[in-house]
Amino acid sequence: MYKILVVEDEEIIRKGLISLIDFEKYECMLVGEASNGVEGIQAIQELQPDIVISDINMPRMDGLAMIEKTIDYNYTAIIISGYSNFSYAQKAVRFGVSDYVLKPVEQKELEAALQQAIEQRNMLATYEKIQQNKDALHDIELLKVVQAKDALVQDMLQFVSAHYQERITIEDLCETLNYSESLLSRRFKQAVGLTFIEYLNRFRIQKAIELLKNKTFQPNEIPEQIGISEYKYFSVVFKKYMNCSPKQFVELLEESKTSNH
Repeated sequence: MYKILVVEDEEIIRKGLISLIDFEKYECMLVGEASNGVEGIQAIQELQPDIVISDINMPRMDGLAMIEKTIDYNYTAIIISGYSNFSYAQKAVRFGVSDYVLKPVEQKELEAALQQAIEQRNMLATYEKIQQNKDALHDIELLKVVQAKDALVQDMLQFVSAHYQERITIEDLCETLNYSESLLSRRFKQAVGLTFIEYLNRFRIQKAIELLKNKTFQPNEIPEQIGISEYKYFSVVFKKYMNCSPKQFVELLEESKTSNH
């Protein structure tokens, strides 16, 4: 659930903004309200909101000053203003404000701004997860050098390498090697430390990552290259190991290239 704080000095407008938000639809919850920038700072510090919806013109402290003083709290801001002001808009962009909505606020505009803020939060969370969880990629790369002393397990590894682009199952493996599923499963887990399906999934995601990095195929073209029939299932498996969808992974690759130049 995304935590939302609303900062607006006029109570009737503040309550009106809250009533426009379909909290259930956007998986959000209202964690607090504030009537000026000073109260807003206190609420941000105490409540740690994900998204702050704030008016600009307020007594004691305006919305942009509040955002500037709390910029390290890592929330996404949506600014509300009674009139279009280019200098305000410039400042808002400099402070990383997600959107700038003019009064009187219409539900469609507020929802669009909220959706954009949520997408921004998702991208940030995805990037942080990948940065914090580089071990996931490291583990997948280790599959390249798995060497089993057990000759039977080595045959299983070679089978995966040769047939991962096909719709293979452990039953196919049993038929090819002429051993029972229980025996193959036990021997494989003992030697590799993973179940056969887990290894196969990791092997396929490793191949998918190589294809995405090389821009060989678009994300929606990858599944058929690695033996997965549906993009939806591929996306689920990819997200399990990489903490992001294939499309988000491509976007993050592009972002990292841009930031390195």
